[in-house]
Amino acid sequence: MTQVGTTAVLALVPDAGPLLDAAARVDPRAVRTGVPAHAALLYPWLAADEVGEPELRLLRAALPPGPLRIRLAAVERRGGFVGVPVPELDAAATAVRRAFPAHVPYGGRFGADPPVHVTVALDAEAEAAGVIAARTAARLPIVTEVDAFQVVALSPAGWRALAALPLADDGPGIAWTVG
Repeated sequence: MTQVGTTAVLALVPDAGPLLDAAARVDPRAVRTGVPAHAALLYPWLAADEVGEPELRLLRAALPPGPLRIRLAAVERRGGFVGVPVPELDAAATAVRRAFPAHVPYGGRFGADPPVHVTVALDAEAEAAGVIAARTAARLPIVTEVDAFQVVALSPAGWRALAALPLADDGPGIAWTVG
């Protein structure tokens, strides 16, 4: 179980929200609440009390200029997992992971540099996962843009945003969302 204070670097993908909504109608337990549709570049990252201006500047320096156009076009299913790959974010994820080599994504369960994806369902029953995968495929492709990355932290009340890192060349590099 994820501990309070855990952080993650995410690309929010609001246009993928309907995929999660459809999955929740099939199996509500398979869709994680508290964070909207997203793709994780690095999870877990630092402890929340270790995230400061120097860490955010290093993170921002690893990110590409933007916005990044992404195309959600395929479905992956393994057991109770249903996801949609986001290959356009793989290079950004690799750069972030290289900037913070002590933080291996998912604790190394999927290798040092796993492909980026939007999780649609996790730990679904086999039959539900099949239905979710089919319904997800029917809603693809989705073409959208990522114009910022988010740092989120788990608090006792759930996930909360710590900082936004806009990708616009002319925008601010870091916007704290909490004081």
